[in-house]
Formats: sequence, C-alpha cells, structure tokens
Amino acid sequence: MRRRLIQSTLAVVLVVIAVFGVSLVIVETRTITETAKERVKSEAVRLASIVDSRLLVEDKVTAEIIGDQMPDDRYAVVRIPGKPPIEVGSKPDGDVISATAPGEEGETVTVQEPRSAVTEEVGRTLLIIGFLALLAVIAAVLLAIRQANRLASPLTDLAETAERLGSGDPRPRHRRYGVPELDRVADVLDASAERIARMLTAERRLAADASHQLRTPLTALSMRLEEITLTDDPGTVKEEATIALAQVERLTDVVERLLTNSRDPRTGSAVTFDLDEVIKQQLAEWRPAYRSAGRAIVTSGKRNLRAVGTPGAVAQVLAALIENSLMHGGGTVALRTRVTGNQVVVEVTDEGPGVSAELGSRIFERAISGRNSTGIGLAVARDLAEADGGRLEMLQAKPPVFGLFLSRTPPRKDPGEEPPRPVR
Repeated sequence: MRRRLIQSTLAVVLVVIAVFGVSLVIVETRTITETAKERVKSEAVRLASIVDSRLLVEDKVTAEIIGDQMPDDRYAVVRIPGKPPIEVGSKPDGDVISATAPGEEGETVTVQEPRSAVTEEVGRTLLIIGFLALLAVIAAVLLAIRQANRLASPLTDLAETAERLGSGDPRPRHRRYGVPELDRVADVLDASAERIARMLTAERRLAADASHQLRTPLTALSMRLEEITLTDDPGTVKEEATIALAQVERLTDVVERLLTNSRDPRTGSAVTFDLDEVIKQQLAEWRPAYRSAGRAIVTSGKRNLRAVGTPGAVAQVLAALIENSLMHGGGTVALRTRVTGNQVVVEVTDEGPGVSAELGSRIFERAISGRNSTGIGLAVARDLAEADGGRLEMLQAKPPVFGLFLSRTPPRKDPGEEPPRPVR
C-alpha cells in the first residue's frame, strides 16, 4: 500500500510538472527572445538619435563615440550617406538578432547581438525551472511517504487487532488515528472485542456454575446407583431407581436453568409450586451426608405454603445453602419457613461460628470464600433466586441466617368450597 500511494502521488506530480513545466519553458523562451529583440531594436533607435544629434551640429561621428554608448557584447554599423560605414565592436559569428533604425538625416544604424546570449539566458531559465521541478518531486515523495505511513500504519495496527481477536485475545486497544474512516473501524473492532470478552466470560461462568451445581447431585446419584448394585431386593432397587430418576430430572432442570440464566439472567420460568415438596426433597437428599458428618438437618415453620418460582432453581438455591452450612457451619442445620406480607421466606441457619465481618458485605460475590472453596455457590444461588423475581439475603451473620424470599400465592382451596360473594 505504501508503494502504491507513493507511486500514485509521484505520477500525479510528474504529470503536473510535464504539463505546466513544458508550457512554462515555451512561454519563457518566447519571452526571452522577444525581450532580446526589443532590446536590440531599442538600442538601434537610441544610437540613431545620438548620430542625428551630432550630425545636426556638424560634429564628427566616429567609432569611438558610438562605442562609448554601446555594451561590449554588441556590434553596430552606422551608414551615413556619402561617408564610409562606421563599424563598432566585433561582428558576431553564427546566428544573430539584428535591428535597423533610420535617422532623420538619412543615416541608418544596425545593431546586432549574438543569439547565443539568448540561448544562455534560456538555459539558465530552464535550469531554474528544472531545479524547482526537482524540489517539487522531492517534496511530493516526502509528503507521499508521510501520508502512506499515516494510512498504512493504522491499517497494519487494525489488522493486528483483528488477528488478536481471532486468536482469542479479546482485549480492546482503544487506539485512534485521527482519520474518521479508520477510527470507525477501530470503534467496531473495540466493540467486537468487548462483546467477545463478554461471551467468553459468560461461557467460563457457565462452565464454573455447571461444575459447581452438578457436583453434589452427581455424587448423590452415584451413591444411589451404588446402593442399587449392592442390593438384591427388587423393592429396594425400584425405590432407589425411582429416586435416581427424580435426581436425573432435577439435574436436567439445573442444566436448562443454568443455560437460560447464562443467555439472559432476566428470563424466568416461574410457576406456582408446593414449597413443602421442594424442602422435603432436599432433606431426603442431604440427610445421608449430614448423618455421615454426625450432624442433623431439620425443618420447622409454616406448612402448606405455595410460592412462585422455578422449582428446580429453588431446589438449587436451598441445596447451595445446605451445602454451605455443611462445609462451613456446625451443629444442627434448620430450615424454617414463614410468611411476611405477600412473600414466603425460607431461612437456613446452623450453629456454626457464622460469617466474619470481612466477608459480610461480600459473601455473595464470586470467588469470595471464607475457606478454600470455589466461592461460586452463593453467587449462583443469588442469580437463580433473582431470575424468578425472588431474592437471597444474609439476614444474620452470627449465627448465620440466610433467607430466600419468594412471591407467595394463596393456599389451595377445597374444591367444594364456594367462592365468596361480593358485598353489594
């Protein structure tokens, strides 16, 4: 590109020089020639007037007198009637410029100048024009190189940015070049880099969330399958298989929920569901783990509550809180349900040391953990709760109390019960 810009600029300058330079040479040559002719003619007229003035007073006209009035590079011949011609100067050889002027006394004065003097003046003019043309060419080349670098360097930089994007480095460079078109391309590349960065972040976040959320259910499912392989009782096999199938359905729901939440966190699939069933299912899944740890998990509070949300997402939020209590808490873990206004609240608490003051305000941030864990569980739980219009809060730090707030629906009515009549 640099070479093409330089060549095109140089070609334009050469064409301009050729067109205007040739015209200027022709005009200057004619001007110099006409000026020389006018100068010789004027010289002849001047000498004729001098001869006239001397003849009128009957003075002699000699070569010395005429020579004192002429430049050394000219030749003149004065012809007076009845007298021999008077020659002044050396007669030039070759082509000459000549002019003859008559006098009032019948005399004539002829002045000649060698054309070589005109040729020399034309040559000097051509040298000046050629020097100026050379300066114009040099200036054009320097300007073309500067302009080529100004355009080619940003294009090379933009190509490197595009290559970086293609190689998986989505960091925007935020460089501008003072050329509107190139700055527009840079804006588009930076915007693309930011979108790619967001997409990569979302993918990594989805992978981390899925790994964290599926780890415990898969462990529980593998334990169910191991129990099936170790028993020969058809009833036990059927029961464990039924539980395993339910866990597989929940795992499928978790994966779909994570995918939906990663694409658009605001997209919810909330329905009305029985909160007691979700809590009962979580207790059944986590009791073996708590029993192995020598701890207990219990439930209390208001029953027969119906809430609005995604059952799978609510189950995952409760699972994250129960697992968090198992890993970081102590003593008995209690799930308490209550109603506040038009909301249902599920509180999860334990008898452990609680959350330190340093982590209190950042407990729901990603990669924040009081012990060497991933720090993802509570962040994912909060996102899942908010996706369906609920919220997850830490109500108390010591002892720890986490509250899941869900929208409440009225309790189911007896089918035989008549609806209330409006009062008139």
